[in-house]
Amino acid sequence: MEAGPDKEYSRKIIHIDMDAFFASVEQRDNPELRGKPVAVGGGSERGVVAAASYEARRYGVRSAMSSRIAKRKCPHLIFVKHRFEVYKYVSGQIREIFAEYTPLIEPLSLDEAYLDVTENLKGMRSATHIAQEIKYKIKKATSLTASAGVSYNKFLAKLASDHRKPDGLFVVKPGEGEAFVANLPVEQFHGIGRVTAERMHQLGIRTGLDLRAQTEDFLRKHFGKAGGHYYKISRGQDDRPVEPDRVRKSVGSENTFERDLETLAEMQLGLAPLIDDVWKWCERTRIFGRTVTVKIKLNDFQNLTRSRSSLLPIKDYAFIEQMAYDLLEENFPTPRPVRLLGVSISNLEDTQPYEGKQLTLNF
Repeated sequence: MEAGPDKEYSRKIIHIDMDAFFASVEQRDNPELRGKPVAVGGGSERGVVAAASYEARRYGVRSAMSSRIAKRKCPHLIFVKHRFEVYKYVSGQIREIFAEYTPLIEPLSLDEAYLDVTENLKGMRSATHIAQEIKYKIKKATSLTASAGVSYNKFLAKLASDHRKPDGLFVVKPGEGEAFVANLPVEQFHGIGRVTAERMHQLGIRTGLDLRAQTEDFLRKHFGKAGGHYYKISRGQDDRPVEPDRVRKSVGSENTFERDLETLAEMQLGLAPLIDDVWKWCERTRIFGRTVTVKIKLNDFQNLTRSRSSLLPIKDYAFIEQMAYDLLEENFPTPRPVRLLGVSISNLEDTQPYEGKQLTLNF
């Protein structure tokens, strides 16, 4: 059963997305980089761009692009080494500003989050005014700009924050969602990636209006369970709540090597710091997992993965280390040389005692 109009429009959701966050922090802290095309990460022939400034994006440079392609698109691109501790600190500053308005904060990454401000700590009636205040406070505290989307559900708020970037604020009011998505290309819909968009194009679906013209049965036939989701978002519908206590499902670390690895000894040496990274996170957070996974990417970009699980959370470094090395050896000899290794732990459990608190808001 679909929600009625009153229920559907009862929420006030804000999506905040920092503008070119990593690159903007680097330009803020180094005046010589301002106004220039900057890529965070990469640099080496085998590297990958973690983030790109807007100046670099004008040349087609994007995150997750190989350094080689990025340099080809923008020959005068400036690569800078990432500083994740700085980005985490700034993200913490931004999170403190969010918390002034609502406890219902769902972080998606260091640089973006959903906020449910339907009932908020300042008693403000206008979500748009809250978004304006948050943007102002972020700029004042960090000297960085953020874009905000305001709407009655998460899907529309996310689309809205992308609509006027950078430093934008866009509002999709109750009743406007269906019209707002009608003319948007499907590849702009959050949750529809490049491959899915190409499949939709082959079916003659290029815009939100084209998507809305399809029956739910047709979409489920071609896209499985996701078809039901596509049916709803083509109508601007999304009933997902903001989830402030979203549990992290896994933690991992991986590395692309400067040269391909061929021997088991080289791979073990490459795996060691990745195991250390994951273990340090587990120790620091006191969150441990039951499943260890080793990822191996060959130089033809084929991925091999192996996992092994324990009945109880693994709280012994030596145990995790041995499991990871055993999983690596099970894949050796590899069909081709290895360009990337990764280690992750999933099925996480928080081992710290937790005292739940319920917040009551009276207006």
